[in-house]
Amino acid sequence: MLKEFKSFIMTGNVIEFAVAVIMAGAVGAVVTGFVNDIVMPLVGQLTGGIDFADMKHVLSPEVVAAEGVEAKAEVAVRYGAWINTLVNLVIVGFVMFMIVKAYNKMKKTVEAPAPAGPSQEELLAEIRDLLKK
Repeated sequence: MLKEFKSFIMTGNVIEFAVAVIMAGAVGAVVTGFVNDIVMPLVGQLTGGIDFADMKHVLSPEVVAAEGVEAKAEVAVRYGAWINTLVNLVIVGFVMFMIVKAYNKMKKTVEAPAPAGPSQEELLAEIRDLLKK
């Protein structure tokens, strides 16, 4: 059973999948940082200094007790954070599209064309000649 597990784990597909998951996490973190720290401030500047991450619709405000301690947390719909997530999705989708496109292009150039063999007619003629002998 241990040998079966070892052969399963060491197959190329499992290792490639593990690498893909780790890379996806890293790419996701990079894209999130790119969107939150570079793209969204630029978009906010173009739209009049709006920070999308802070955009929300408050359903019930925060209640503060007499000691200055939060008694009840604010309930809000954070649609600005959702807009940031949508921008992340579009950028990740575009990056993945470009990676797959480059991979497919590289794969086409690496694959050698199949060697041209004899045609069916030539093979049949050869078989016929062998049968005559």
